[in-house]
Amino acid sequence: MILVSACLIGIRCRYDARSKKNKKVIDFLSGKNFYPVCPEMLGGLLIPREKAEIIYFDDFKNVKVAAISGEDVTRQFLNGSKRTLKIAKWLDCKYAIFKEGSPSCGVCKVIKKGVLIDGEGITTHILKENGILVFNENNFFQGGV
Repeated sequence: MILVSACLIGIRCRYDARSKKNKKVIDFLSGKNFYPVCPEMLGGLLIPREKAEIIYFDDFKNVKVAAISGEDVTRQFLNGSKRTLKIAKWLDCKYAIFKEGSPSCGVCKVIKKGVLIDGEGITTHILKENGILVFNENNFFQGGV
């Protein structure tokens, strides 16, 4: 079973009520068992919602995520990542294909204080800590998923 960012398969769950439908991901998943997730929605955030970004993190022991207005949404992001991990364990997922750049799902890049930087999202970090291989929409086909 493969977890996949719901926005990558066309589900309009992003902060702006849009998707990031990715034909390569959809074609790859054809005939495979996969489960779409949106950690931000699983954490209780609505559609649409304010764009959020990681404000700071220290190896995710101390982390803060805020909406553009400054509202602290750390709790929702952490809850969503924990719920995503529960789903992954329940489904015995070994892999995930997540949306790059997201504060939840970013694999190699996240937005921090308005700038795209090297780093990983909160959910990606928690899944990796638990032995799940996480790829983005650009490198999944290289990773042997």
